[in-house]
Amino acid sequence: MGKVIAVAQQKGGSGKTMLCAQLAVAFAAGAKVAVLDIDPQGSLTIWGKLRAASSKASVPVAVSATAGWRLGTELDKLKAAYDLVLIDTPPVIDSDARRAIRAADLVLIPLNPSPPDLWAAEGTLKLAAEEKRKVVLVFNRAPAASRLRKRMEAEMAARGLVLLNAALANRAGYANAFADGLGVTEAASPGQAGDEIHSVVAEIKGIIT
Repeated sequence: MGKVIAVAQQKGGSGKTMLCAQLAVAFAAGAKVAVLDIDPQGSLTIWGKLRAASSKASVPVAVSATAGWRLGTELDKLKAAYDLVLIDTPPVIDSDARRAIRAADLVLIPLNPSPPDLWAAEGTLKLAAEEKRKVVLVFNRAPAASRLRKRMEAEMAARGLVLLNAALANRAGYANAFADGLGVTEAASPGQAGDEIHSVVAEIKGIIT
């Protein structure tokens, strides 16, 4: 059975959907990967349609969308057919988010290195704790070094929260790749953005395998 990663965050603008797509493409370089869009906004589904029409997509990524009572059935089907399933969850704590987190081997919470983003993650952290799921956080749109980032790192460490060492900077390459239905690692010159995604993938592999 495939592993399941639920990408979850209640705060808008955290880069949840973008991260889900970028990780799917990077993981798909060495595994069978599917993404499941349960966010009513449907942005990941649109990305999947763009990807299906692109000649530049270098690896297969299956894209599915569902909600409600069908979620469990669809997830079971994907787990049986793929090595990894990434779920793009809704930006609210509802029944679908709970089902996704309950089914996850890992809950991944992207956040900007700022107090409001951590405050917004409290509901997800509480839900994951109730469901006894493993949780890691990852900084997105993060400056290389700042007083606020260091403060946030210290606060998370004091609370016993696990923050990935790898972080994603604020790079146009991510948004540009997403707009084309691609992952940044598929670019002709992935550069620093590609290195960042590969570093995140490597850390996650060490956690879920």
